[in-house]
Amino acid sequence: MWLKLLWAPWRFKYISQVGKNSSSCFLCEAIRGGVSLQTLILHKSKYSFIILNKYPYNSGHLMVAPIRHVSQLEELNNEELVDLIQMSIIAKKALDISYKPDGFNIGLNIGKASGAGLESHIHLHIVPRWVGDANFMTTISETKVLPELLEDSYKRISNAISSLIKNNQQP
Repeated sequence: MWLKLLWAPWRFKYISQVGKNSSSCFLCEAIRGGVSLQTLILHKSKYSFIILNKYPYNSGHLMVAPIRHVSQLEELNNEELVDLIQMSIIAKKALDISYKPDGFNIGLNIGKASGAGLESHIHLHIVPRWVGDANFMTTISETKVLPELLEDSYKRISNAISSLIKNNQQP
C-alpha cells in the first residue's frame, strides 16, 4: 500500500507558531492594513470588521471582530456590541448568497479553556456547514480538505458583501 500525501503548505506557518507566545495581535495587524486580499479583511464598519479566517475549518469561514482590542464582551460599549452583531448578520447573509450552506456554526471562544487561539482580541466565528461536510479525512485522519483557495473565497464573499451593500440589504 502506498502512502498518499495531501499537501497543505500554507499550514506550516500556523503550525510552527502554535504555542509560542506572541505580543502581536493578527487582528490588530490586519485592521491596520485595511480592506484587502492581503489582510483578508472583507468589510469594515465604524466599530468592527469581517475577516476571512486564514486557517479555516470550512471554505468561507469568517470572523467578525471589534476594531478595538478587547478580550471580553463586557468590555465593548453598546455601539460596538450592536455593530458587531450587525456585521455578523452581513457576514452570514454574504455566506448565504455565495455558498448556500445547509447551516452555520456561529460562536465566540472566550479564554484558553474554550479553545480560543487568540485570547486577547475577542472575535466571533461564522462557519458555513453542509450536510456531509465531515468525511473520512476529517473523522479518521483528523485532516480537513478544503476545496477552495483563500483568494477565491475572498473574491466570492467580497462580491456578495458588495451586492448586499449596493442593494441596501445590510442591517
